[in-house]
Parts: sequence; C-alpha cells; structure tokens
Amino acid sequence: MIALHTECLTFVLANGESIPCSPEMISVEIMGEAHHELDPELLRHAAASVFHYFKAELDRETVTVSEFSRALERALGHLGYTIHAGGPGSRTGEINDSDLIQLVQEAGDSRELLFFPRLRDELRLQLRQSPRLVRFRGLRGCVKQLAGVRRWNSHCEVLQDQIVDFLRGCLTAEPNQRPCALVVE
Repeated sequence: MIALHTECLTFVLANGESIPCSPEMISVEIMGEAHHELDPELLRHAAASVFHYFKAELDRETVTVSEFSRALERALGHLGYTIHAGGPGSRTGEINDSDLIQLVQEAGDSRELLFFPRLRDELRLQLRQSPRLVRFRGLRGCVKQLAGVRRWNSHCEVLQDQIVDFLRGCLTAEPNQRPCALVVE
C-alpha cells in the first residue's frame, strides 16, 4: 500500500473510486443562484476549513464526497449562506442519511449539551431537501458515547428513548414540510 502525504484526505466517490486530495486540490462548483453570491476566495477558505475539520479534528483519512458536501453546506450556513449540497440522496423524494456517531463526535466533551441542538440542526438540514425518508444511523454507538460507557446499561436505554423522542418531537414541530418517514437505527 502506498502511504499518502500527511496533508491529504482520500475522497470516496459515489461509484466507489477513491481519490487522494490536498486542500489546494479541492475544486468546488456552486450552481444556481448561490453561484453569483459567493466569493471564490470565501469558498476556497470554507472548503479548506472543512478539509481541516475532517483531517485534524475528526482524524479521518477518508471521507465521502457526500459527507464533505454536507459539511461544507453547514460551514457556509454558519456564514449566512444557504447552499444545498448535491450528491447521493440529496434530490427531492430520496432517502437522506445522517450519522449519529459523527454528531456526537462533533459535540466533543460537551456531550448532551451540544448534541441535542446539533441533532435538531441536522434534522432541519435534511428536511430542507424534501426527502421521503430521513434516516439516522448509529444510535447504539451514539448512546454509548454520550453516556460515556462501554457496555449497554439502563441509563443507555433511557438516553436512547430520549434521542428517539427528541427526533420525533422535532419532526412534528417543523412547519411547512411535506410528509416524510423518520428511521432511527
């Protein structure tokens, strides 16, 4: 196996092909109305920040293009831009997936304090794309990380129920949305 340069991430494409990239190699194309609103320099810096997040903060070596696109969409959202990332599952009527374990890792040591607001934001982000199904994966691992335990216990059961109830409540509270199914696994 060939070792990658320390400043590279491997991007996994939808067809399964993997491409190593450095921050300077990332090219982002914005289409639609946002194309005219975004400064190319701002976009380049935002993409480099997302790259750093995956590489340094999450200590990841590989990332899917879809994951990177969603993270870039969130980063630009924090800067006041509304961009809808393309990629698998992003078209209207499709299935949108979110990784609960990644959301817990993003919360860091704050655990539940930041996890639940982040979870609500992720659900809203997924609902903006008008899917027919929103799926959250990794519930068991997420709960164990939030609880700070290695083995499943009664506190995990309670926390698991809280997460599912919270998602249900957030889904029903969202205004003007078309009906969609929620799966938490």
